[in-house]
Amino acid sequence: MTREENVVEVTVPETETEGPRIDKYLTRFYPEASRTKIQRSIKRGHLKVNGADVQKSYAVEPGDEIVFRLIRKPPMQAEPEPIPLDIEYEDDDLLVVHKPAGMVVHPAPGHRSGTLVHALLHHVEGGEVAADDDPATADDEEVGLSMINALPEAPNHPVVRPGIVHRLDKGTSGLLVVAKRDRAHRPLAEQFKAHTVDRRYRAIVWGQLRPPNGTIEGAIGRDPNRRQRMAVVPEEDGKWAVTHYETIETHAHTSVVEFQLETGRTHQIRVHARSQGHPLLGDPKYGGQTVRYGTQSKARRTFFRKLFNVLPHPALHAFRLGFTHPTTGEHLQFEADPPAAWQRVLGRLRVDEGDASSR
Repeated sequence: MTREENVVEVTVPETETEGPRIDKYLTRFYPEASRTKIQRSIKRGHLKVNGADVQKSYAVEPGDEIVFRLIRKPPMQAEPEPIPLDIEYEDDDLLVVHKPAGMVVHPAPGHRSGTLVHALLHHVEGGEVAADDDPATADDEEVGLSMINALPEAPNHPVVRPGIVHRLDKGTSGLLVVAKRDRAHRPLAEQFKAHTVDRRYRAIVWGQLRPPNGTIEGAIGRDPNRRQRMAVVPEEDGKWAVTHYETIETHAHTSVVEFQLETGRTHQIRVHARSQGHPLLGDPKYGGQTVRYGTQSKARRTFFRKLFNVLPHPALHAFRLGFTHPTTGEHLQFEADPPAAWQRVLGRLRVDEGDASSR
């Protein structure tokens, strides 16, 4: 029997007289692989017995010549991709980038290319980073981005995130700080942990929060009814989250709200807004693509459906980011206007929804 990488070439010994199924027999050579994974490889034509294709139920016989290749996913990795970046600020230690809505921050299952990390590696002329790299030899100088927490914490957590200090959801646009050097990453991470980073967001929400200015508090954890989303849950079942808000502009049935994060939980603003009965406009995961307030006429539903086509994600933009530079000690603050689609939707709401007021 020979085995190179994920290929097995074996002659069934004469002592194998019980005739086990071929899929079960092959598990002997791949103890780490599930039988389902082996069956999938057989179905895709990666098994030959005596030079011919066979089914997974084939019973092996002494003398059978087996050649089998197990399908393996390549390790999660990121290599430079020429994706344009909107950079607000950059020096030797860090950069601040304006992430567009629709872009995922780092590679993960289901997002193996086209992420912000791929674009950053190209920008800094860095090298490839793979999930199976040795953390002990990870070099920020060679990669061009900080390698702190860049590699998977465990085999079942195969993300690759060089330079990433904090994240924005795929559908959220706005400002992110990225660490280019390890020496910058740790102090920046400490500021986020200490809640001293000024992170402010603009959102369009359904209805009007009451009171118009205030604080939303509540633990956030997995929604027990829909595990793919988050929810406000009992404190013992989640992580405590604090969101401050101020209403900036109101319309008949929507409003513009400024949110300030004191904590940074997954989907925090989206979950807290929904918990108050005011989900973000256009948020498909948390009920924002349903007409929540006002009449349910066909014309009005059509109006909002057109808005959701213009802005097919939550109307949420990270417009302000302030922090202390990790090496110079200088306080830096950046602001970025919402993208054109966001502002176009707001303009339509001001005209068609009426009753606008600003402050």
